[in-house]
Amino acid sequence: MESKHHFSSKIGFILAAAGSAVGLGNIWRFPYLAAKYGGGSFLLIYILLAVTFGFTLMVTEIAIGRKTGKSALYAFGTLHKKSGFIGILASIVPILILPYYCVIGGWVVKFTWVYLTGQGKNVADSAYFEGFTGQTGEPLFWLFLFILFTLCVILLGVNKGIEKVSKILMPLLIVLSCVIAVFVITRPGSKDGILYYLKPDLSKFSFTAFIAATGQLFYSMSLAMGIMITYGSYASKKDNIENSVRNIEIFDTLIAILAGLMIVPAVFIFSGGDEKALSTGPTLMFITLPKVFESMKGGQIIGTAFFILVLFAALTSAISLMETVVSIFVDKFKTSRSKTAVAVGIYTVIMAIPSSLGFGLWKGISIGDKTILDLFDFVSNSLLMPIVAIFTCVFAGYLVKPRTIIDEVESSGVQFRSRKLYVVVIKYIAPVLLALILLGSILDVMGIITL
Repeated sequence: MESKHHFSSKIGFILAAAGSAVGLGNIWRFPYLAAKYGGGSFLLIYILLAVTFGFTLMVTEIAIGRKTGKSALYAFGTLHKKSGFIGILASIVPILILPYYCVIGGWVVKFTWVYLTGQGKNVADSAYFEGFTGQTGEPLFWLFLFILFTLCVILLGVNKGIEKVSKILMPLLIVLSCVIAVFVITRPGSKDGILYYLKPDLSKFSFTAFIAATGQLFYSMSLAMGIMITYGSYASKKDNIENSVRNIEIFDTLIAILAGLMIVPAVFIFSGGDEKALSTGPTLMFITLPKVFESMKGGQIIGTAFFILVLFAALTSAISLMETVVSIFVDKFKTSRSKTAVAVGIYTVIMAIPSSLGFGLWKGISIGDKTILDLFDFVSNSLLMPIVAIFTCVFAGYLVKPRTIIDEVESSGVQFRSRKLYVVVIKYIAPVLLALILLGSILDVMGIITL
């Protein structure tokens, strides 16, 4: 079997992990939730949770990965023999997410191409998105291209593929975010939208707002899906885990906040202050925003820049998902990395087809009110991820004890400055928050609350 790959530098590790964290959820879900749940109030809750709850879980996963040098599948069992089942559950998550995430990635490639070829006006038509996704062949073509590019990066390896691409895409992603945000907030009439997004509205603070902020952070930082364990296994023993996680958090939160400044004021101006225009999911990304760009002076250019930005975010997350799945199967079957990557690429194509056809040829197939893609998303994001995270907290807090994680963080020769906070959060606060997320997801699907 090939020797274990490693990141060649600290910045490479940070940018790769940040690239995983920065995905589509940051760009379309974060702005919607911030606008819905009190703007500045939501941002404050999110940041407080990021530096406590998110920090603790990410440190735990990276430390577990680096200490064992294994993928999520075997990392837990290596440290505690009776905890191998956590690794199995954690491994199922990226295996489920990767195919349907690539379907959305294919949509992004299509819209990027449309804008690059000067046809942005076409996608401003409300019927365009549904007409495109309702087809059979074209969505599959763009899906295949997205998967092919992701696979090529994985085949290049950790250093020449993931690390190098992350070093290019992440800085570009940040620059594009800043440029688009500045463009939008300097448009006439943007002031009201900026205030709506940033000014705290305490009247909107509620249990559901808190759960929504916790859930967004949880999904945004690529937790409980084996990714940070995998990337941790590639990290150098010299890397300062605590500082690395703080830097990853800064990247992730910065992009999320900038996404809000890109989207909320623009949609606010376009809709005349109608909150419903900030609807979540594909509607905002693929229907509302093209209309907004069409209404802007220079909208074709800004629309092109925006979808290039979204494509970068989609790719960095897809790369981390595919790498995690490849790592899992290499550990399991002891096969070569290249052969395993090709097999995972084929699996992704096959498993993505039902999610793609669920908007067209198989549109009539649904469970409850969920499409095939929505069902995969609900099982992985709303059920499995909180469950895996709860088990991870119990594992670190009570089975192997916080000392195991603290020792790994300090093995690089630095003191774990936040260790007291870490112990309190991993043992008492994080499990409660995660239980609330799981409860919130169950109540949401039952129609009792709406997240």
